[in-house]
Amino acid sequence: MNIAIVGTGYVGLVSGSCFAEVGIDVTCIDIDIEKIERLKAGIIPIYEPGLDDLVSRNVKAGRLHFTSDLASCIDDVDVVFSAVGTPPDEDGSADLKYVLEVARTFGRHINHYAILVTKSTVPVGTSAKIKSEIQQELKKRGIDVPFDVASNPEFLKEGAAIKDFMSPDRVVIGIESERARKVMERLYRPFLLNNFRVIFMDIASAEMTKYAANSMLATRISFMNDIANLCELVGADVNMVRKGIGADVRIGNKFLYAGCGYGGSCFPKDIKALIHTGKEHGYRMRIIEAVEEVNELQKSVVFKKLGQALGELRGKKIAIWGLAFKPETDDMREAPSLVVIDKLLKASAEVSVYDPAAMQEAKWRIGDTIRYADNMYDAVLDADALVLLTEWKQFRLPSWQVIKKAMKGNIIIDGRNIYDPAELSENGFVYHCIGK
Repeated sequence: MNIAIVGTGYVGLVSGSCFAEVGIDVTCIDIDIEKIERLKAGIIPIYEPGLDDLVSRNVKAGRLHFTSDLASCIDDVDVVFSAVGTPPDEDGSADLKYVLEVARTFGRHINHYAILVTKSTVPVGTSAKIKSEIQQELKKRGIDVPFDVASNPEFLKEGAAIKDFMSPDRVVIGIESERARKVMERLYRPFLLNNFRVIFMDIASAEMTKYAANSMLATRISFMNDIANLCELVGADVNMVRKGIGADVRIGNKFLYAGCGYGGSCFPKDIKALIHTGKEHGYRMRIIEAVEEVNELQKSVVFKKLGQALGELRGKKIAIWGLAFKPETDDMREAPSLVVIDKLLKASAEVSVYDPAAMQEAKWRIGDTIRYADNMYDAVLDADALVLLTEWKQFRLPSWQVIKKAMKGNIIIDGRNIYDPAELSENGFVYHCIGK
């Protein structure tokens, strides 16, 4: 079976490589010619554990190809996936210009039955717009070629994307014809053979499922951060509260960790888009609005704790461990670190940072206004305070004796609640965390 995937970003490249791994012939397409040439040379544009080897192996096997021209391969494929970006507009709505351009290109060049499957996260109703664009292009050509549209939202976690794709907890597919269902069943047969759940539904429900899933996860995070802030005021420990409520099987223990807020390419964007979709239909998403508000406020909690611990921040040296919005990625989109660093610089503090993967991304986003350390211990040299923002594994069991000798001060701000307060106290540090 032959497929094409338009867009070689996070979703497109991971999806294409994984489909190739199960024996499907995949052509990945991107209008960025330089990016395509780098991919052909084995240079991967994103950081994702295991992706380099996966791409290399399938290119060598002849199952994974790269091109900048969809028209050059469309006659040979059964399915075209659209995995292009849907960045938020100023009003929070998803910008669909790239998605609709893929639809127009599809309509200009198909000559046999094929399915255009949207993998990008798009608002409910987008597939109808995609279908209309394709029909208009076919009308311009004066031909009638059968086609289908479908929705197949991704649920990949950055840092564990390959595992998520190869061993999914569910595959959601929105279709509107039996013919499309049969093609998609064939495509996902390797996963069906392993008894993974492939859930077919109508297209609108598939589009909504993606937003609802991310919004629920974001809601749990903001809920726990709200509880954590109240815990501090009343003298409770949010870690104990988390264990207590997580033991209820109706609640469970996933996504109940308090911290300094969520970031990334999905949650913030999808929350904004869902709020906007509600407004478009005359409905206010009150809970989701609160989720977003709590999260934006939470990103400033670490900065406030620094001010409380150190007083005047002007001239103070602050070390930061972790820049990416989560471990095992270099993605800094909407990361709490950006908010914390911005506030520290405005307060005239000196900032030294280290992240195992996101240093180049930080240099691109922040520039030379901060110091980029060579390693985690170099970052804390002469620091008045150390702030943890991303819970990378290598930060979990540091040598506190080395850190104590390197630092000028003794303040530790744990934005992810990963350290033992007693251990920090024994080593002479003043420890601050979230929700205790």
